[in-house]
Amino acid sequence: MTGAALPPGFGQPSDWAGLIVYCAGMAWDGPTGTDKQMAMRLTRNAPVLYVDPPVSVLAQVRRRDFSQLVPDHGLRLVGDRLARLTPLAPPGVSRPGLRQLALQSSRRSMRRAADRLGGDVEAVVVASLDDLFGACGERQRVLYATDDYVAGAELMGVNRSWLVGREAAQLASATTVITISHGLAERWGEQHARIHVIPNGCDVDAYSDRVTSPVPADVRLAHPIAGLMGHISDRLDLSVLEAIADQGDSLLLIGPTTPALDHERFGRLTARPTVQWLGAKAYSELPSYLQQIKLGITPYVNNDFNRMSFPLKTLEYLAAGLGVVTTDLPAARWLDTDLIAIASSATSFAPTVHAALSRDEPPDIADRRRAFAARHSWDSRARDFAQILGLHVG
Repeated sequence: MTGAALPPGFGQPSDWAGLIVYCAGMAWDGPTGTDKQMAMRLTRNAPVLYVDPPVSVLAQVRRRDFSQLVPDHGLRLVGDRLARLTPLAPPGVSRPGLRQLALQSSRRSMRRAADRLGGDVEAVVVASLDDLFGACGERQRVLYATDDYVAGAELMGVNRSWLVGREAAQLASATTVITISHGLAERWGEQHARIHVIPNGCDVDAYSDRVTSPVPADVRLAHPIAGLMGHISDRLDLSVLEAIADQGDSLLLIGPTTPALDHERFGRLTARPTVQWLGAKAYSELPSYLQQIKLGITPYVNNDFNRMSFPLKTLEYLAAGLGVVTTDLPAARWLDTDLIAIASSATSFAPTVHAALSRDEPPDIADRRRAFAARHSWDSRARDFAQILGLHVG
């Protein structure tokens, strides 16, 4: 402990004993994905410090309000027993030559923040291959693999050989490995003795009021509608989306696009009269838009990276009471339910969507889907995570 005073509102150092330092792959202000969902729920078992990826100091110049967003060296309270840290780093944090400087800055910021919170760190959880273990004198070093980082080298624009080396180093340094993928667990089995699988979950409560949510004014498509929500990236099979449009079915797309997407091709798709893209929407708005669709789709390209993933959207559609058509991925097979229609190939995806949109549904089907999703909630996933760390689970 350094003896430094806690920031206002943080309580006493004893309130932060047994701290979990969660080094996320996505900033707190980003989409409400795996990192944020898991970190929020782990606060029921221990206090959590959520560490954003490092931000360039140039952000202070470009955004006049940045100093207000990251006061007190980037440490602030965002919830009950939940703090957030945004480390500052030199410009060009993603460039190979400056990556190490950014990591050093993150490690210093983590250590300083942990000391200010009392210095008693139970675990550092790293949801990436970044070299952040050992920064806080933690008792446990947990690699939380939310993706197959090596398989995603091209998608992330990172050298594959470098990622292979980082993967080996991270596995060697971690005391515990938790992954969302059974495939990754099998691949890493010979490199680490303690590998656990905790698939992604869903926030059932967030979608429970879909039916009573206000009707959005910007949806112009004819019903019934097939919908896709999430990042519009090159992980998606655009040929499947085009085939759905070709057969005349309404297709609603919600989410931001990524730089690697074929934007020219995507533009031609969204120019069709039966297709509408609404861009990114706030997490709290999604139930209203899901109210407008009959069927959720998970049209991923069947490649190595996607086969090791566990798409959040599949369970979220079910939590909203919707039917689902998905690419034939191991994650969909693992769920093992007839509530999900698995398209055996890219060419069969669109016809499967058309059949589902045309079919009358039993009156109890939405309740059955929500009940199934509830068995895969983030609450249950976080309990499993806490038990692996040896935390108290009430």
